[in-house]
Amino acid sequence: MPRRLPSLNALRAFEAAARHLSFVRAAEELHVTPGAISQHIKSLEADLGITLFRRGHRLTLSDAAGELWPRVADAFDQMERAVSNVRQQGAGNTLVVSTPPAFASRWLIPRLEAFQERHPGIELRLLATQRLVNFQLEDVDLAIRFGAGDYPGLQVERLMPEAIIPVAAPGLAQDIRTAADLAQSPLLEDESHAGSGFFPDWGTWLATLGVQGGPPLRIRRFGDTSLALQAAGAGLGATLTWYSLVVDDLKAGRLVHLLNQTIPTSLGYHLVVPPNRAGLHKVQVFRAWLLETSARQAPPAPA
Repeated sequence: MPRRLPSLNALRAFEAAARHLSFVRAAEELHVTPGAISQHIKSLEADLGITLFRRGHRLTLSDAAGELWPRVADAFDQMERAVSNVRQQGAGNTLVVSTPPAFASRWLIPRLEAFQERHPGIELRLLATQRLVNFQLEDVDLAIRFGAGDYPGLQVERLMPEAIIPVAAPGLAQDIRTAADLAQSPLLEDESHAGSGFFPDWGTWLATLGVQGGPPLRIRRFGDTSLALQAAGAGLGATLTWYSLVVDDLKAGRLVHLLNQTIPTSLGYHLVVPPNRAGLHKVQVFRAWLLETSARQAPPAPA
């Protein structure tokens, strides 16, 4: 049975005019003349047999139009979302993921082969950046963000908690049995966390272990997390770092967790998705895989 609907152009003109309560602003939005909006409204009123607007000093909706407009607006919203989803799917199965660089190189990339084997039809493109992408302006499907998880207007799921631990290469770690030993060892400091308020420097943290006074600490400073960890792996010193970034190195024996010390935090990694992309198949399967994979990991409890 054929649908008996008025002209979609007339309904679109009505929705815009009702939203703005102005034929002029509706015309500007739809890139037509106010006269064209008026003609569409008259045509729709004739088709429906009702008056839609009261045309006085100010344009107002009739009672019937006040009931009709929210439903028409909702229908256009649903059509817009459906078309957006189809358009994105039609652009291909490329999944664009924004992620912090260190997390991408040290945690995500080593695990991506498992995702690609499970979903060979999805092409993954990583955007490694520290800044927060703007989903409205950039072609990004989802993001992995580090912090407290407060991202208004976005769907947020916690992937894994995070903690800070001291690590060193095995050759150096064998000589570190006490906090005093650690204080006398070469130390590497990741200055990318300076001023964050949640990542301690060596002097502050060692003081909590009762190490105060004594010879000055031998500290080499790095402005990048990956460089500090590379230097630690090369045996140049011990460093404080995020557990997630070294979990694979600890399992492989490339780094050693020193003194069984763990600094807990309330921060963690979160999966962040804009609502208009949450329903895409490529987003849903990556989300499921990421939640499954990250669920296997938890930082060690504080000693």
